[in-house]
Amino acid sequence: MTAPPLTWLYVPGDRPHVVTKALTAGADVVVIDLEDAVAPDRKSYARDATAELLSEPRPSPVHVRVNALESPLAAADLTALAALPGLSGLRLPKVTSARQITTIAERTPPAAGGALSLYALLETALGVERAYDIATAHPSLRGIALGEADLRADLGVRDDAGLDWSRSRVIVAARAAALPPPPQSVHPDIRDLEGLAASCAHGRTLGFLGRAAIHPRQLPVIEQAYLPTTREIEQAETIVKAATVEQGAQALPDGSFIDAAVVAAAQRTLSLAHRI
Repeated sequence: MTAPPLTWLYVPGDRPHVVTKALTAGADVVVIDLEDAVAPDRKSYARDATAELLSEPRPSPVHVRVNALESPLAAADLTALAALPGLSGLRLPKVTSARQITTIAERTPPAAGGALSLYALLETALGVERAYDIATAHPSLRGIALGEADLRADLGVRDDAGLDWSRSRVIVAARAAALPPPPQSVHPDIRDLEGLAASCAHGRTLGFLGRAAIHPRQLPVIEQAYLPTTREIEQAETIVKAATVEQGAQALPDGSFIDAAVVAAAQRTLSLAHRI
């Protein structure tokens, strides 16, 4: 079982020196942002700089968040970037319909390495309402996630707890569509590492897996929050060992009951624990 990524580091596409540093910061995935992080008068420069950087294969996954899908900027982004050997995936902002996913998938036909992976960001009430339809729109779609800053504004939410229903909705939609558990949206205060850790702990209880970051100092906090604890690893090892010895549902010596679902969860825990 392959361990999924836990950290996605966003960097502005118009600062290539920052992107270069980000590639060695230890994130599982680097996301070059051409959308919100780039001023309108620097969009072309950001696209060109990103195309140059991705003109050759990269040792670790690099995604690009393109501009708004209905804009000419997005079309230019796709034309310039979709076939580049250094690009591993496209993150699509403010998705509100399955049609948007199928349209992008048709514009990015399979290359030598196979179909380009697409990831939908749901940032509006309409996007959340249509989460399952979006999640099942096309085989090239490999994940969905929330964009909480825009969603918060759309909903008029002031307290963080007001987003929990939307978070759960997107998590359920992803799993119902057989997609990986979504990562959490970014924690905007890069100095508040204690708050980040607490937020990650809450996200983990909801069913998120991993988190987007906007600064390298956030990466170890996110990874630590989402990696299994020593006790969780020990419990998972006990469960998997018991299932190897005896098939089917059974009770362990400590009285806990295990079945196929419990074993699958234990295997996921060990996959995370043993990730490289």
